[in-house]
This record gives sequence, C-alpha cells and structure tokens, in this order.
Amino acid sequence: MLDAAREVVLAVGVRRATLTDVARRAGLSRMTIYRRWPDMRTLVADLMTREWVRVADRFATGDPVTSTVAVVRALRGHPLWRKIVEVDPELLLPYLLDRRGASHEAMLTIVEAAIIRGQEGGTVRPGDPVRMAGTVLLTAQSFLLSGPTMLDPAGLAGMAGLEDLDAELATLLERYLRP
Repeated sequence: MLDAAREVVLAVGVRRATLTDVARRAGLSRMTIYRRWPDMRTLVADLMTREWVRVADRFATGDPVTSTVAVVRALRGHPLWRKIVEVDPELLLPYLLDRRGASHEAMLTIVEAAIIRGQEGGTVRPGDPVRMAGTVLLTAQSFLLSGPTMLDPAGLAGMAGLEDLDAELATLLERYLRP
C-alpha cells in the first residue's frame, strides 16, 4: 500500500492524490486502505517516515558527521522529497513549526545511537546524547530545507554548489561533535 501511495504521490503530488487512487494502484478495495489510514495525510505521513528512515538507515552505522551529511545529501535528491518540496511544501510546515512527527522520532533515535557509539569510541565529545541528537537533527534539517537558498550560482558568496554547502555542514558538525 505504501509503494502504491509513493507511486501516486510521485505522479500527481499529495494534494491531488486520493485514497481511491492508492487503492486502485495497489489493486485493493478502498475499504482496505481506509481500515489502515483514515485519510491521505496520515498515509503520506507514514510514507514519509518509511522513506526517510530507509535513507537514514543506510548511513546509521557510520560516523555521525559523515552520516549526517550523507543523509542530507541523499534526502535532498530523493524523488519523494523533491516532489513534496516542489509541489506540496505546505505539508512540511507542521513538522517545522508545531510538532515532531514519527520521522523526527526515528531520525532522533538513529542520530542518538550514532552519537553514543562515537562517545564510546572517543570520536564524539561527552555530553547528553539526546540533546546532542536534537541539535544535530535541527542543524541537518536547516541545511536540507533552507541551505539551497544560500547558494550563489555565480559563486560570489562563496558557496557555488551543494558540495560547498555539504562541506560547511560537515565543518559545523565536526566542531560541534568532536572532543
């Protein structure tokens, strides 16, 4: 069902997608979909959590700095992320201004585990891993969402491309996390 939802959202965006479209794409009845999700918004929330966690899990065992930059880079190019940002950006507002979602909770768990591993291995400074994970997530989120606004195509401001942005994120995280 989530795969079908992904296909529908990629085809038409969140606002134009319906549970009926998802049911049709999945080859299921509408009632089957409605038993699990009362509306498209909750289905899309579950879809986003699945997709973002899949990306983050690919990097979950690495160094927290390298992994965070890699996750931001991967999410920035993720087709579902791109579609939401380009067509339905208002969908992200509640998660930026009002509350944490399941995706945030999952990401916090992954980042916290990486910080704890780093602390145990001596590559991350001492400190409260929960607080540090929140700070890393907020930083990564800002680079993911707003970072591209700092790019200057002519290179006059010093950041001509996404590689420059990623390098700055790595520097920021290095100085925050390292002993």
